[in-house]
Amino acid sequence: MIAAIKPAGTKTRGLLAYLYGPGRHDEHLDPHIVAAFALLGMPDPGRDEHATLSALARHLDAPVALRNSEFGKPVTDHVWHCPVRAAPEDRHLSDTEWGEIAQRIVSAAGIAPEGDDLACRWIAVRHAPDHIHILATTVREDGRRPKLHDSGLRVGDACRRIEEDYGLRRLHKGDRTAARRPTQAEMHKTERLGWQQTSRQWLEQRIRAALPHVRDTEELLSYLQSDGLAIKARRGPSGDLLGYSAGRPDEVNKQGEQIYHPGGKIAPDLTLPKLHARLETGTPEEHPTARRDRSTSPWHQATDALDTLHDHLHATTTDDGDGDAQAQAHLAALGELIEVTAQGAPAPLVADLHAASRAFAHVQRSRIRADHRAADALRLAARDIVHTATGPDGSALAALLAAMVWATILAGRWHEAKGHAHQAEAAHRTLQHLQAATDQALAPTLVALERRQPREDARRTLANDVRAAVPDHAERILADPTWPALATTLADAEAGGHKPHQLLKEAAAKRELHTARQPARVLLTRLQHTARNPAPNRRAEAARRRSTTWTPHATTEANAPQPPPPGTDHTQHRGHRPGR
Repeated sequence: MIAAIKPAGTKTRGLLAYLYGPGRHDEHLDPHIVAAFALLGMPDPGRDEHATLSALARHLDAPVALRNSEFGKPVTDHVWHCPVRAAPEDRHLSDTEWGEIAQRIVSAAGIAPEGDDLACRWIAVRHAPDHIHILATTVREDGRRPKLHDSGLRVGDACRRIEEDYGLRRLHKGDRTAARRPTQAEMHKTERLGWQQTSRQWLEQRIRAALPHVRDTEELLSYLQSDGLAIKARRGPSGDLLGYSAGRPDEVNKQGEQIYHPGGKIAPDLTLPKLHARLETGTPEEHPTARRDRSTSPWHQATDALDTLHDHLHATTTDDGDGDAQAQAHLAALGELIEVTAQGAPAPLVADLHAASRAFAHVQRSRIRADHRAADALRLAARDIVHTATGPDGSALAALLAAMVWATILAGRWHEAKGHAHQAEAAHRTLQHLQAATDQALAPTLVALERRQPREDARRTLANDVRAAVPDHAERILADPTWPALATTLADAEAGGHKPHQLLKEAAAKRELHTARQPARVLLTRLQHTARNPAPNRRAEAARRRSTTWTPHATTEANAPQPPPPGTDHTQHRGHRPGR
């Protein structure tokens, strides 16, 4: 059940005209009062043909008119409006039940506390099976104004109790971290102009897309302006930035003036202080081209950075809270990494990755204050991807996406352990989109690997490695449709000097397998990342050192093991390994 308190209005008669009217699409049926502050003598235009909307409005406005006649400054923002809606799958409630629910809502809000004979006047109108509208005038019978501070939280708590008492769908308690719902006016405007998103949703998406590209708030505002957004900065006498508002291009009011939205109204974590804490951690930062290890692509470096996040989230899921600030920072940085991956991914993956980025926006927000310095490595990895000139190859992207899937699973568990129900639900939505993108990214690689899988006797030898390395999951791995591709990956790794048994143990230690849909696929993406380079050859390294000592200009590069060429046929040399 959702109770959405609307901004204060000024015209009681106007709201009554909507409640008793046909609706915008003729959806209002049989409007009538189901509860009120005093039903005796209450004019109900829906049940009494002699009652009028004007008479009902005067009846509700009587305390307001009396106060305005006695005090110099009139009360104008006196119309309190709260639609209360049941979930689509809930049973239809009777008028009596809706009346009881309305009583509990106005009591929780402070409109009409239980036992208060001098409370505000109110009515509850029902014009559809699944919802009611509560209208109140916010001047009490004694002329005072009601105390409505934090009424939204109290009403939300009341709705959770109502759901339990009436056997309705149970929603999670709000924590003030969700973005504001679009108003009816915003939705109608979006539909009228043919937009796909409301202005605030559109602005939020572009601000989040800009975060990995900038290093401080001044640079962020400049970047957004260059991206076409209208930006209005608020500065102090010294020129310091104090706040900002953003506007959608060509969105103007009746006077033709640009409409701006404050950052905090766009999303709770996009206020200037929170952006400043997130971007300006005080850590000196090199330019990405100077910082990057040229032997490793930024896509692989991002996967390495995610290992730190995996370890941290796993460790803090059950701790006493000391690492929560660092965990929250890692989630914010993971959000940036998902966004930049969406920006650089192949076209078939973009839709799912952008959907994952939008869903993850709520995962990275909670009531825990983040220590953003703890996530510098992951954030720098995201910025390196921004500045790379080349896109990822298929295996690198699949490995990164698989690491993101596991990170999102851990993020959901962490939020569940902390009691963050909304964030855990958002993590589940993110996971669905990331898994779809991972499946698409990995499909061509799987086809190529399966075409050159080792012959049967070689696969049997590798299967023994699987049983020895991960005995608890071996049968599921070998029954996985991805097993032939995993066998090829293990054979490639062995040809590069790696030990399949050891690689499997290390990969299984990084990602639990009992929750994996396809454990062989999980291991494959991990192995493609860890076994991409040849293993060090101790004898060759010792020979190189001796050669360097006695003949400084000699080289032993020819003795170093080389990875197999892309077309290596493992069927010619597998089946027996010397020394086994």
